[in-house]
Amino acid sequence: MLSHLVIGQSLYFGDSLFYIVTFLLLMWIIKVVAWGPVTKMMQDRADKISNDIDSAEKSRNDAADLVQKRQAALANSRSEAQTIVSDAKTNGQQQREQIVNQAQADVQTMKQNAQKDIEQERQDALSNARNDVADLSIEIASKIIQRELKGDDQKALIDSYIEGLGKQHES
Repeated sequence: MLSHLVIGQSLYFGDSLFYIVTFLLLMWIIKVVAWGPVTKMMQDRADKISNDIDSAEKSRNDAADLVQKRQAALANSRSEAQTIVSDAKTNGQQQREQIVNQAQADVQTMKQNAQKDIEQERQDALSNARNDVADLSIEIASKIIQRELKGDDQKALIDSYIEGLGKQHES
């Protein structure tokens, strides 16, 4: 098939040696000129990809740690909030009980003072009434002694005495 390109039917040893040396020389030049930079570029790219993978893995681990820390902080915040609310409710209940107890004690004290005042006023009223009755009795007795009373005189005497008592209490 390629026979029409070849002028002669035989391949010479010198030509073969030239082709082999040229091929090896070309390979060495490619190795020196192109293969080193290509392998270095490939190695650099492999290192970059490896570093990117490691960096991504580290970032993922850091993000997972941060998520766990934030969840723990959120749970702790919720716990603290519940504790604060519970303490506030307890304090409010205690203050309410103290206020109610104090109000009941104040009412009881006011009630006792009012009863004492009422009793004192009643005693004063009874004492005044006794004194008034005693004075009235003495005055009536002295007027009876001074004269003998008739029905109309007795009524007039009592009316005048009651008017005298009213004037005493007004002043």
